[in-house]
Amino acid sequence: MTIHRVRPQQTTFHPAQVAAQSSAAAKERVVGSMNTAQLSNLSSFEFATGAIPRFRQFEAWRSNFAPVLDLSCSRDITAGFVGKQIIWDLGCFVFSKVTTDALEFRSVMRHARWEPLDHFVLSVLLSGDAYTETPAGAFRGSVGVTQVHALGRSFRGRLTASVMLMLFVPRDFCPRVTQALSAAEFTTLDSGMGRLLHDFMVGLADQLAFVQNADLPALVEATRAMILACVSPSGDYGEIASHPIAITLLDRARKIIQSKLFDSALGVRTLERELGISRSRLYRMFEPFGGVRHYIQHRRLLDAHAALANPNDQRRILDIAEQHCFVDGTEFSRAFKREFGYCPTEVRSGKRSNFPCRHSIEFQESEPENHLGTMLRRLHGC
Repeated sequence: MTIHRVRPQQTTFHPAQVAAQSSAAAKERVVGSMNTAQLSNLSSFEFATGAIPRFRQFEAWRSNFAPVLDLSCSRDITAGFVGKQIIWDLGCFVFSKVTTDALEFRSVMRHARWEPLDHFVLSVLLSGDAYTETPAGAFRGSVGVTQVHALGRSFRGRLTASVMLMLFVPRDFCPRVTQALSAAEFTTLDSGMGRLLHDFMVGLADQLAFVQNADLPALVEATRAMILACVSPSGDYGEIASHPIAITLLDRARKIIQSKLFDSALGVRTLERELGISRSRLYRMFEPFGGVRHYIQHRRLLDAHAALANPNDQRRILDIAEQHCFVDGTEFSRAFKREFGYCPTEVRSGKRSNFPCRHSIEFQESEPENHLGTMLRRLHGC
């Protein structure tokens, strides 16, 4: 992958302006350019099946999406399979444009190399149709509306030959966004405001040709504001969404965890005592993040990864493991590999040192079909 850099150009992102600029263009465009990232200095990569032998094209495409979806195809795949993807690293989000032949998909509940990703996926079809089934019901996606899927949940479906935009939003990005998307998961946003979110995503794809790294904070805030404005909460989504104080509680809990990261006694009881809430409420607060213990270990592993990647930190791996409350090196290595898909020694040697650094991921050392999973797992650190 080659990224051509251009002179930085500061860009202002206002959600309504982005959506308005894209509205007219969206009516004219069915398939957009796959090469916009070549004009930007954002971290990005492209993957296409065209250069792969025809009999292997679908398997390569399937491997590309393996961390998030299990793909299948009912037709003869030995004749070839068209798949093109470009992905941009937007810091706290991953944005993708995908062109694909018809296929079937199902959620990935457990992967051999890592725990399932649990990001939200907002997808916009520029052409084609989609159908999704969940234990609670089914819905159809079509051009002009935004679909909301939740990775790590049970679902399956099918997709016609399509072109789409996909925005991956980590669950721990923002409590309010998590609440809104949790209430809207496995639905289509086809209201007036929902369609405005569609236009925002189309406009975002248009503007990525000019986005520089310096623009990312403004872009992240504009995207957050647009999601909150356009995703209308509905139904009963629990105590954490019903009471504004829950947002403050969750923020306090995360700060407590960060401040006591090296304290082996940190756990459910500590948070109960510090926050003054019941255990059941605490569990409900952290359910979107895989539970209290999972969240604590996740943060410890991220901090350990940063220490291992720091060339000025020459401590033994075992010492870093013990500082982060792992009783022995074997336990640490296993947990580390489950979390990131590779070993602590690979980070210490410099092979994987770029993982936690936003906006600067390098992919040259891995197979192209592994890039999507690498970038999406990084979102857990936002």
